[in-house]
Amino acid sequence: MLINCVVYEGGTKLADIPVSEISEHILLPGCFVWVALHDAATEELDELQTEFGLHPLAVEDARHGHQRPKVEEYGSSLFVVLHLLESSEGNESVTSLGELNVFVGKNYVVSVRNRSKRGFVDVRERCEREPGLLRNGPGFVLYALMDAVVDRYFPIIDALEVELETIEQQIFTKGAARASIRRLYELKQRLTLLKHAVAPLLEGATKLHGGRVPQICAGSEEYFRDVVDHLSRINTSIDSIRDTIGTAIHVNLSMVTIEDGEVVKRLAAWASLFAVCTAFAGIWGMNFEHMPELKWRYGYAGAITLIATTCCYLYYRFRKAGWL
Repeated sequence: MLINCVVYEGGTKLADIPVSEISEHILLPGCFVWVALHDAATEELDELQTEFGLHPLAVEDARHGHQRPKVEEYGSSLFVVLHLLESSEGNESVTSLGELNVFVGKNYVVSVRNRSKRGFVDVRERCEREPGLLRNGPGFVLYALMDAVVDRYFPIIDALEVELETIEQQIFTKGAARASIRRLYELKQRLTLLKHAVAPLLEGATKLHGGRVPQICAGSEEYFRDVVDHLSRINTSIDSIRDTIGTAIHVNLSMVTIEDGEVVKRLAAWASLFAVCTAFAGIWGMNFEHMPELKWRYGYAGAITLIATTCCYLYYRFRKAGWL
């Protein structure tokens, strides 16, 4: 679905135009066209491929989706894939994974947003408020889109850190170890989604500010360096959280083992008490002929007293040792 198709000249907006008039405006000196699509149909991508001369391999990637974040050069044009991580309202935990495909040439920008509800109207407004920077052309628009996507990662990483801290506070709560392990694995899965979005993009974004910078990005290198800096910070935080999660999982598993050991000790203590009763009952239940105590007038009372005394002593010792 077409969101908008706008032509810019010298950093200012000229007009909204239909797709059929794109070829007329991109031939004008100092002009470039910015087209935004949402869940684009095959026919729309084919039409834009014809209008801008987009590389067929890049169009195929955008059509099929589910691509790894990347920055690829096709001659004098760029094709950039970014992952869009979104969360439900009031909850920063990752709930869906979208994708933004950006085609960039010397006189055009085509952004295709897939499986995502949150648009980039604010990015267009920001660019139009800064005509001095927008004068740099499609390269600055690419930076603005990448910067917006990366900035949306920060609330997610903050939410993951807060959730991890909450779980850590409950690690030594009795009986919470098994539930904590499940929450930690769920947290690790969401962190993995973020890692898959950040790490490849960090690798690709470094091409846009150092070494042989694509001509399209000339004049905007320092802005792309800022994006790389943000990605590096997020990537470092991800690695730190992942290490902490691994440590927390080991601690929780140790707590489960300790709790199981406590149960085993209690069962062993009670089994010992019953074993004493069973041992005495087994001895006096053998009915041998020469067992003087069996004919003793106070034999029954004495046996019960001995069993009770022994059990009480063992109970005291187990209680003192912390087994009961």
